[in-house]
Amino acid sequence: MAHPAAAALPQAPWAARPEVALALAAAAGIYAAGWWRLARRGAPASPARVAAALAGLAAAGAALLSPLDALAHRSFAAHMLQHMLLVAVAAPALLLADPFPVVLWGLPSGARRLAGRWLARPAPLRRLLACATAMPVAFALHAAVVWSWHLPAAYDGALADRLVHDVEHAAFLAAALLFWWPVIHPAPRLRAPGAHAARIVYLVLGAFQTAALGLLLTVAPVVIYRTYAAAAGAAALDDQALGGVVMWGLGGVVDMVAVLALLYRSLGSGSRPAIRGAVPGTVSAPGM
Repeated sequence: MAHPAAAALPQAPWAARPEVALALAAAAGIYAAGWWRLARRGAPASPARVAAALAGLAAAGAALLSPLDALAHRSFAAHMLQHMLLVAVAAPALLLADPFPVVLWGLPSGARRLAGRWLARPAPLRRLLACATAMPVAFALHAAVVWSWHLPAAYDGALADRLVHDVEHAAFLAAALLFWWPVIHPAPRLRAPGAHAARIVYLVLGAFQTAALGLLLTVAPVVIYRTYAAAAGAAALDDQALGGVVMWGLGGVVDMVAVLALLYRSLGSGSRPAIRGAVPGTVSAPGM
């Protein structure tokens, strides 16, 4: 039987966001150009990595262009599903694709050399990225972004202003990429990969902090966000509870799948190379 809040959701159109569609299309085009150039050199990205890249872009498109974007202003559950598509699907899928070498080869030669210099080992940008993707820092940044944007003033403010809402989504995606980076260990290789046990503990703690927020929202006795109290009426509390379930349920499932993958690898051959994503095959690029 459908949840009453879900059953009450109105129909909504696809979002008219040409700038988002163009950005996603440009990213796909650059990736395709890089794949083609590497294929001509005999080193294309593997089909599994290409599939991960496409899945990540598709998840971002579904979050930002589908009817979820309009429904997010009327339904907390729809908004949480939108966020989960970005942080629990798009972010890990994009990193599993190990996209940076392919993207660099998709750029014009001058831009590729410049990006290579920015990401070379002595470069300040590389040092900053290495700091931001260290497990304690990435965990703290991710938790700070998730919890702060769910404060009522920030949350309602984002729904009231398109630009602030876009900043919120960019912050969620960026924080999720940083959070997943030390787990998946994509290029550029910023440090030696962490031990499987450390990454498992890191993921479990991440799942707990997201679940804690989701549980608080699920059991809250009052509607926390005034936007939904006005828009959803009597169903607002049910909708809020459903949104909390989406947060800890979907996020927890993705985290636990990653934990199981790490457990499988840790119980396998001791000679197996460290994780550089869940699929085999790497490609090279300047500065990587």
